[in-house]
Amino acid sequence: MNIARNSSISAWLNLWRPFWRVAAPYWQSSEKWGAVVLLLLLFGLALISAGLLVLVSLFLGEVTSALAAQERERFMQALAIFLGVIVIGVPLLSLKTYMQAKLGLYWRNWLTERFLQQYLNTQQFYQLSLHSSSLDSNIDNPDQRIAEDIKIFTQQSLFFAVVVFDSLLQLAAFTGVLWSISQLLMVFLILYAVIGTFFTAEVFGRPLVGINAEQLKREADFRFSLVRVRENAEAIAFYQGQEPESQQAWQRFLAAFRNFQHLIRWQLGLNLFQNSYQYFTFLLPALILAPSILAGEREVGAEAQAGTAFRIILLALALIVKQFEQLTALIASVERLDHLANFAPPEPNQRIERVVSDRLAVHHLTLMAPDGTPLISNLSLMLAPNESLLIMGASGVGKSSLLRAIAGLWTWGNGRIEYPEPMLLLPQRPYMSLGSLRDQITYPHVSAVPDSLLLSLLTQVNLSDLAERFGGLEAVADWSQVLSIGEQQRLAFARLLLAQPHYALLDEATSGLDEANERQLYQQLQASNITYLSVGHRPSLRAYHQSTFEMVPLDQRD
Repeated sequence: MNIARNSSISAWLNLWRPFWRVAAPYWQSSEKWGAVVLLLLLFGLALISAGLLVLVSLFLGEVTSALAAQERERFMQALAIFLGVIVIGVPLLSLKTYMQAKLGLYWRNWLTERFLQQYLNTQQFYQLSLHSSSLDSNIDNPDQRIAEDIKIFTQQSLFFAVVVFDSLLQLAAFTGVLWSISQLLMVFLILYAVIGTFFTAEVFGRPLVGINAEQLKREADFRFSLVRVRENAEAIAFYQGQEPESQQAWQRFLAAFRNFQHLIRWQLGLNLFQNSYQYFTFLLPALILAPSILAGEREVGAEAQAGTAFRIILLALALIVKQFEQLTALIASVERLDHLANFAPPEPNQRIERVVSDRLAVHHLTLMAPDGTPLISNLSLMLAPNESLLIMGASGVGKSSLLRAIAGLWTWGNGRIEYPEPMLLLPQRPYMSLGSLRDQITYPHVSAVPDSLLLSLLTQVNLSDLAERFGGLEAVADWSQVLSIGEQQRLAFARLLLAQPHYALLDEATSGLDEANERQLYQQLQASNITYLSVGHRPSLRAYHQSTFEMVPLDQRD
């Protein structure tokens, strides 16, 4: 269901399904009882607040009537009670706001952890990246969905839950009050609320929801372009690429700017209707009650009491009219989170059989791109323990795809792969995580490692001065920026030597090194008894491998 494309009342009602898919897990989790207690306390405070509002209405009318009748003692008594209600009500309303924010914070904490686990622990981030060009555009900017949409979802969901509950209480409390003053005014109010709600949903519903969702996407695109500049600052500076990067960022900002202009034009129309709708509520009760008050059938205070009741009931009945902008933001966030939560990559027509073994072996492996283009056809090879194999070949023959398939990241194709555990893959450009120098060496594991071992590993990969240069193993820096690609590759070898997997896959892992450093790293690798398979172009790599496998393009095979 997409509200942005369908503004019918049934579509609005169908919003409940994706909302419940996102919301339900928290209220069914181990934290549900604490959340339910907070929610009940919140509703209890709302109940008390509604009662206090009734008292405010009653005594406001009493104050007005006492003034009109010039009864001093009656006025002072009503005023004292009125002020007492305010003294009690203000702290309770503040506590209600605090409890709502606290429950929203707990909900966001739990939901963020759940989405992060799905996004990272199941490698959803890799699948989204791999299939981004072929997927529906609904799965854009997952980082923003987790960081921003969850916050909007939890805050606005609780806001509307409380507002709806408040509205029901106020309806129950003030309907009798208004009915006792004027049945005609009550009937008019219901018609006024129904017409206003229908007009708002039908006229402003589809455009505002769609434009809000598009604004979230374009803001995220603009922010992403700036993040790319920061992460690739040195390369951009080398290329003198500031002008195209500036143009790219500016174009993305202009896209957000133009969409926001479109958004505020619709908001202008909505606000004109909302303000007109709201200001008429100050006049309508007086117009309807004026004949009976002027005829002396009612006290002047009845108009003040009826006006308060009228506006409170109208706010309850016309909730969509009053809170429509917040509702459209909630709807956009619900849809974006529901799409992310239910994302599943397209299933390949054929699957590669993967079997855990004590060796690495590939049997009749064929790899294809997601669009069906063949990459590798009927390939077989075997790497026994304590052996080493170098795979060479021209760019584009599928060497890196083969490593991805062995690592379990590439699933399009058929054949059989036997693989050992544990196994570690070193990409050409190592990943530098957020954290300390210690974290870079121990990545991806987080167990405690003695400083002496870490310093020894740095020495083995010709980085003996690294810790001293940055202030020790606990130093934190943007390592992908402060280290050269050669230093990053040497640091990746330190990770490999620390992890001591049974097998290692090296995808041009020494391409940024001179031959002396390359020799040092491979000698350390040979001494570690790790079985390894390398992909590379340099002839010098042959000296560090027992055998070589040459891959050729499919159109050149016999």
